[in-house]
Amino acid sequence: MEINIADILRMKKKHPCGSFEWEVIRTGADIGLRCLGCDRVVFISRADITTKVREVIKK
Repeated sequence: MEINIADILRMKKKHPCGSFEWEVIRTGADIGLRCLGCDRVVFISRADITTKVREVIKK
């Protein structure tokens, strides 16, 4: 799965704020994500993100 900066990812589980969608803000060994519901920023390893993403909405 190819993930680029500014892509919108729809996750399998929702964030506690209720949003399923995250924006990619950083790529590399870790992927930086910003929640589109509450603007929370998290970093997830590339290996973990491939199992948690349902679809890439915008490229």
